[in-house]
Amino acid sequence: MKKNEPLEAILWSVALPGFSQLLSGSYIKGILFVGLEFIINVKSHFNKGIMLSFLGKTSEAANIIDYQWLMFYPCLYMFAMWDAYKVTRENPKKYDYLPFAFGAYFVTIGLMYSPIVTVKSIFIGPIFLPMIFLIPGLFIGFIICYIILWTKKENY
Repeated sequence: MKKNEPLEAILWSVALPGFSQLLSGSYIKGILFVGLEFIINVKSHFNKGIMLSFLGKTSEAANIIDYQWLMFYPCLYMFAMWDAYKVTRENPKKYDYLPFAFGAYFVTIGLMYSPIVTVKSIFIGPIFLPMIFLIPGLFIGFIICYIILWTKKENY
């Protein structure tokens, strides 16, 4: 099995969940992640939503997205990134998973609120609002990780 660098693994997982696993030789896991990503992507109309959002048609994107299917995507996406990252680490540190888990939680929350959130009468939509929510999710995950390690007097 090939050992990738952590950044390389995460970036391949950003490109498509499962790519990093395939690259490292974890073929069953990689095929599972790619297959699940494909199913969720097609059933939720995610690619069409991305395209419309980047064209500035966020309302149209919100209308074509199947939220019931898209709700699975943040957890799959962040778990595939976590798995890719974890496998690349020689000695994974305790609580390294927290930023990934909180990222998934917050992206899911952003997706749930995306149909109703506007900023200065601008509708952000089901693609950009969850992406924005990732930032506080990662930040809170890192803070909680730091607090836990600090209270236990462990080095991160």
